[in-house]
Amino acid sequence: MATINDNYLKLKAGYLFPEIARRVNTFTQLNPNAPIIKLGIGDVTEPLPEACRIAMIQAVEEMGNHSSFRGYGPEQGYTWLREKVAAQDFQLRGCDIDASEIFVSDGSKCDTGNILDIFGKNNTVAVTNPVYPVYVDTNVMAGNTGVGNDDGSYEGLVYIPISTENNFTPAIPAQKVDLIYLCFPNNPTGAVATKENLQVWVDYARANESIIFFDAAYEAFITNPTIPHSIYEIPGAKNCAIEFRSFSKNAGFTGTRCALTIVPKALKVKAADDSYVELWKLWNRRQSTKFNGVSYIVQRGAEAVYSEAGKEQIKLLVNFYLENARIIREKLTTAGLQVYGGINAPYVWVKTPHGLSSWDFFDELLQNVNVVGTPGSGFGSAGEGYFRISAFNSRRNVEEAMKRITNKFKV
Repeated sequence: MATINDNYLKLKAGYLFPEIARRVNTFTQLNPNAPIIKLGIGDVTEPLPEACRIAMIQAVEEMGNHSSFRGYGPEQGYTWLREKVAAQDFQLRGCDIDASEIFVSDGSKCDTGNILDIFGKNNTVAVTNPVYPVYVDTNVMAGNTGVGNDDGSYEGLVYIPISTENNFTPAIPAQKVDLIYLCFPNNPTGAVATKENLQVWVDYARANESIIFFDAAYEAFITNPTIPHSIYEIPGAKNCAIEFRSFSKNAGFTGTRCALTIVPKALKVKAADDSYVELWKLWNRRQSTKFNGVSYIVQRGAEAVYSEAGKEQIKLLVNFYLENARIIREKLTTAGLQVYGGINAPYVWVKTPHGLSSWDFFDELLQNVNVVGTPGSGFGSAGEGYFRISAFNSRRNVEEAMKRITNKFKV
C-alpha cells in the first residue's frame, strides 16, 4: 500500500487564510446581502501598471508569429530581466549582486518553501513570533519540526519574539541556529529593520555558519531613506544570506506571478563529508530539474517595471497603498486603539480592544461591521491579542471600513 508524508498530519486543521475564508463563507451564506469589506489577505486591488500591460500585450503578439515565437525559456529567467533587476534593484544601492545570482520564479511564497529542498534535515531553524505562516508550515511539511503544541508552535523550531516590548526587533537567539527566517518590512507587524539591526544578524550568521532567509517582498514600501531595502546593503551578507523578492505587491502581480530569489555565489554550506558546497549550484540544479521558468509574457511585463514609465506607475501604486495605510493607522489611533506599522509597510498591526482575543475580534468585526481582517494569533502565539489590517483595497473601501470600525470600537 502506498504511504503518505506523515509530516502533513502535523499541520494544524487549516492554514490561516483558508480558515478566514471558511468563516467568511459561513457568514455570507447566512447573510447574503452583507456589504463585506475584506482587509485580511494581502491581495492587491488596483490594475496592473499600463507599462506592464503594454509590454505583455506586445509579448502576446510576438508569440503569435513564427519569427518571434518562444517555447521554453531559461529556468533561471531571461537575461534581459535579470540584468535590469541586478542593476536597478541592487547595484544602484551599492549591492554587489550579479545577474547570474538572480533566479526568476513564480512567487516568493513558493521559493521560501522550495528553498528547503537544498538543505538537510538536521538544521536548527529559527523563525520570529509572530511569523508569516508559510515559513513554519513548509518546515513542518519538510519534516524539520516535531509535533504541534496547543498554542500553534512546533517542537524543534526556535521562536524569536518580536513585540512592543523589544520594539519589534528580534534578538539573537541564545542557542546556535542554522537557518534563520527574517522578513522586513515585516509581515504581519509592519515593522522595519535598521542597518544596525541587520548587521548584528549578519555578524551572527557568519560567526555560526548560518544562513539567513531574508524576505524583502515589501521593500518597495520603505519610505525612510535610512532603512535598507536589501540585506545585501549590509557588509558580509553575501556570505550568509539568500534574499526573496516579489513583483506581487509593488506592481500588482499577485494574479500574474513573478518573483525573484537571489543566491550569491559566495554562499557555501557543509556537506555530510565536511566539504563546502556552493548553494548557488544546488539551487540552480533544483530549479533546472523542478521548474520550467516563468512565462515569456509575464517576464516582459516584469521587465517593464524598470522602464521610466513603469517606475513612475509603480511609485503611484505604492503611494496609493501607503496612503491607505496612513488612513487606517490614523483613524484607528484617533479612535483610541493601539496601532503599529503602516508607515514603511502596507500592514497595520492593531492591539485588540477590550481584552478580546484575536479570533473574537475577527468575529466581532465580521458580524457587527462586516469587515474582514487577520487574527494575530494566526501568525503565532505572540500575535495573540493583535490583529492585522491590510492596506490593499480601494480608497472607498478603506475609508468605509475605518468609519464602521471606529464607530463600533472607540476606546
